[in-house]
Amino acid sequence: MLKKTSCKSIRKFLSLLAISLFVNAHHVSANEHAALIITVVTDADEEVQLNMLSGLLKGLDGVKSMPAPKGWDTLNAKLRNTANKDLKSIVTQLNQKFGNPEAIQSALASLTDEKTSLENKRLALDSLVSQKHADLLPALKGLLNGALQQEAIRAYGAYNDKSIPGILLDHYSNADTQGRRTVIETLATREDAARALVSAMKSGSVKKEDIPAYVARNLKGLLGKSFTDIYGDIQELSGDKSTLIASYKKKLTSPAFAKANASAGRAVFQRTCAACHKLYDAGGLMLGPELTGSNRADSDYILLNIIDPNFDVPEAYRMVTITKKDGQVLAGMVQEEDDNKLVLNMVGVKTRVTKSDIENREVSNMSMMPEGLLTTLNDKDFFDLIKYLQTTHQVELPK
Repeated sequence: MLKKTSCKSIRKFLSLLAISLFVNAHHVSANEHAALIITVVTDADEEVQLNMLSGLLKGLDGVKSMPAPKGWDTLNAKLRNTANKDLKSIVTQLNQKFGNPEAIQSALASLTDEKTSLENKRLALDSLVSQKHADLLPALKGLLNGALQQEAIRAYGAYNDKSIPGILLDHYSNADTQGRRTVIETLATREDAARALVSAMKSGSVKKEDIPAYVARNLKGLLGKSFTDIYGDIQELSGDKSTLIASYKKKLTSPAFAKANASAGRAVFQRTCAACHKLYDAGGLMLGPELTGSNRADSDYILLNIIDPNFDVPEAYRMVTITKKDGQVLAGMVQEEDDNKLVLNMVGVKTRVTKSDIENREVSNMSMMPEGLLTTLNDKDFFDLIKYLQTTHQVELPK
């Protein structure tokens, strides 16, 4: 047991050592950092190579592409036919990062290769998106109806191309519920694409109720009156919240609430809350606090936090808006940050943003959770949701 634990600690140390070379030596370029690591691992055993090259790959996160460092060609030739699948995967990803044409074409081909595992397809797609590789854009359309649907839709957001809104809106009509929401979220990150979304709302191909409240708020900020003229007013509840809380609390004393269905409320939760919150280990990327251990039995607590999400916002949950130089606008919470990049925790996805791509960054005192959520629910959905939130254990979804 001691030997096993010791080996695990050494592996972790080697990976962190490689990462630290990027974090702590600011006077040395990324290329020189990489060359140093390559020098260290070229004649090392596979275990050391695996862990230090893994650290190198993590250290280069946020670097779109760079020339192959000194010594890489020699190491690459040495590891080309390694039987270690994990090491081979890391070498492949580094080759893509270093602009190796063969590796990039291989990554593109793997996206449609039935023999390639789904995990490796995701790694290839993520690498190509981070580089904004031009050859990926035409290939994305073929991924929209497969297992990589969500990733392919979001990948379109990395490109500023006039054909994209039409492609995504064509896909929208045949997409499942999650696919539709991802299309809406992606179109809402660029002004031109957002205008195409509004046009689809005018024609009726996208319904108002399909626009989540958090997206509506972003679209209002992006397009202003041209959006609210179609969507309608987005009710801002920054006035006297106590009156509104009292009116909803009164509803909870009605006979209708006694008939509320917690199972149906779970379905409402999945539709309106689960993208950001977790309850009973089910939910999204934790843009909001974990709800399982909260004071959910208290209706005053629930109503205050839903109606006035900006009442007391911990710093970790404040909304950050990133405007990129290519016009893309992203809103979320900063989960990680270093000299090269930041990781933005957005609704449904984590997005890496290279710092050199950032035009503007704003931190708001507002929560990511929009006000006016309850105004989007009818009374039955409201009652069912509150009934579910007040449960003490998980319930089945309606059949």
